[in-house]
Parts: sequence; structure tokens; C-alpha cells
Amino acid sequence: MRPEPPLVPFVVQREGEEAAPDNLMLTTIGPGRYRLHYADEDPRDRDLRGVLWARCSFGEVDDLGKPTGRPQWRMMHPLRQRGTMQALRCQVCAERARTPLGYIFLAGPGTVDPDDPMVLTNQPPVCPRHARSAADLCPHLTRDPMVLLAQSAPMYGVNGVGYGYGDLGVQVVKRPKGPIPYGHELLPTVLASQMVRRLSTFRAVGLDELLWELERAT
Repeated sequence: MRPEPPLVPFVVQREGEEAAPDNLMLTTIGPGRYRLHYADEDPRDRDLRGVLWARCSFGEVDDLGKPTGRPQWRMMHPLRQRGTMQALRCQVCAERARTPLGYIFLAGPGTVDPDDPMVLTNQPPVCPRHARSAADLCPHLTRDPMVLLAQSAPMYGVNGVGYGYGDLGVQVVKRPKGPIPYGHELLPTVLASQMVRRLSTFRAVGLDELLWELERAT
């Protein structure tokens, strides 16, 4: 009998998955305005809002199509993160994350103030089956993480860096301290690495309390 493989979240980057060669270019689109693109750009290089994304290779997959290779625990594969966040799928198994009570988002200690009117997250949701596993596996979380149960989580923007012309040609010239909202004037020259959603109509609960409520709801 084949042994059960260790559980590794779908979004975690694996050893051997590396950034693609840098062939970025800037095209003038107006006075002092540019658009960042790849010399050999493919439609898949941009998200649904037209933002350019960092390329990263994909490693081998198993018989179920799941990534293999040694996990790089503190890194999320940019395109798997984008896919799960875009479709609101579980960051562990990539299955649908919607529950009868809403979407489950986890946050590490001190990273989110639930009273803040603008709560943003780059962490894809988790499904009920993997909420405890995600808390145990993620190095940014604790066994009893903050759980944000959201009724809605509209798209907000991306984490990324801004490109421009410098001494080395086309290079990073801006490193925003936080997420860049969709519609921002910087986005035409941004190379994104993570998608960000804004949590709205949510409540903070304990993980044990949440799992108990979900058991009752189903």
C-alpha cells in the first residue's frame, strides 16, 4: 500500500520552482507614462484586471495533479496563490472553500485588527476540513489563530513592486509598503506576486468555536 504523503498546502512553493528569466520591457503609453510587459507575453501573464504577474516555474505533480517537491514553507507560489484567491478556493486542497457560514480566513497573531474598517488579506481561504491543518502547518500562524468568518471578500488589489528606468535599464524603482488597490495609477508598471482581498461583513471567532458552529450548521 502506498503511504499517505505528508500534507502540504497547495499554495506553498516547492523546491525547484523558480522565478522565470527576467525579460521585462516598458512601453510608452503617454507623456511620462509606461506599461510593463514581457517581451514574449502570454495572456496568462495577466490577471482578470489586467495586472502583470511575476512568472514562476511549476514543478512536477503527482497522480492527482498536486505539486510535489520539498516545500519552501515561507513562500507561496505566486500563480497558485492567485488562482486560489481569484476563485476563493482552499489554500490547502484547492477545493471550494465556501461554507454554510461564509468564508474562513486565518490570520497570525498581531497581523489583523478586526476593528479596523479596512481588513486586507493575502491568505487564500481554507475549507472546514483543512482549517485546523492550515493553522498547524503555516509558519505565520499559531495553533489557535485568529479566524475571520467573512460573508463577502471583494477583490482589493495586489502585492507587488513598481518598475521604471534606472541605471540598470528596466528595474524595480518602487516598493510599496502595502497592497496596491486595483485602479491605482501605479498598476500599469507593477509586477504582482500576491492577490489581496478585502474582508467585509465578517466576524472574528475562535477556531474551535467555528468548527463547532460548522458542525451544527451541517
